[in-house]
Amino acid sequence: MKITVIGAGNVGATCANVCAEKELAEEIVLLDIKEGFAEGKALDMWQTAPINMYDTRITGVTNDYTATKDSDVVVITSGLPRKPGMSRDDLIATNAGIVKSVTENIIKYSPNAIIIVVSNPLDVMTYCAYKTAGIDSKKVFGMAGILDTARYKAFLATELNVSPKDIQAVLMGGHGDTMVPLPRYTTVGGIPVTELIDEEKLTAIIERTKFGGGEIVKLLGTSAWYAPGAAAAQMVEAVARNQKRVFPVCSWLQGEYGLKDIYVGVPVVLGRNGVERIIELNLNEEEKELLYTSAHAVKEMMDVLDNMNS
Repeated sequence: MKITVIGAGNVGATCANVCAEKELAEEIVLLDIKEGFAEGKALDMWQTAPINMYDTRITGVTNDYTATKDSDVVVITSGLPRKPGMSRDDLIATNAGIVKSVTENIIKYSPNAIIIVVSNPLDVMTYCAYKTAGIDSKKVFGMAGILDTARYKAFLATELNVSPKDIQAVLMGGHGDTMVPLPRYTTVGGIPVTELIDEEKLTAIIERTKFGGGEIVKLLGTSAWYAPGAAAAQMVEAVARNQKRVFPVCSWLQGEYGLKDIYVGVPVVLGRNGVERIIELNLNEEEKELLYTSAHAVKEMMDVLDNMNS
């Protein structure tokens, strides 16, 4: 098993480090465009191997895609954060150019790779990678729901003073403030969360989850990396070990939930073949309305990308 992580920034480096410590592959390649950056981070990580007791070899390279040849899984974290004065369309244009170039190189050297997109805006960048790769949509998907669900679970664990290990939850929709947490599908040790917390507190937690990324940006002055990197690594693990995990994943829908030709977060079974199947929940009318509102926001961004290329 060979894993490549494109982008050696905080998220990419964290993802590579978690994958190494879990020994998900014999080899991990970390690639970045900044001279010496990936090499330095990879060397630093490799020097933790005798301490953390793992054998996975980590190699850092500067823009050398030949080193990524025959990768089984590739994680794309490349892209620029949104800067003051930058419009949403500007961000899409900038990062789409990066993701397109990266994807072309991935497919050139690893045509059979499964591609996991982490770059933002997440849903539209996953769509960009899919259009560029020209491969089965089951092998191109995005990381958002696992991160968003993790935040939701973490907030619930704090409020209820319970272990986050015992919380199960489903979250759907786009990655952003239109995401759709589903309290009806949230349990704590099998107990419906609505029996353990009042509606007002639960609503507050859901709202905090929707803006979880922004909360960290305000505190740090930059975006999160530990949780996003670990979330991406969890997806890599499900693929590498063929775990058949049920996760919320940004996937290409072709009629599921009444949505077609759109990348949006839904529960799936994740395994060696990528998205093994999409799980269709029996949503009530309120949940459907929230999902469709979220999907509409995602589709608007996808249309921006399509119009740029037309």
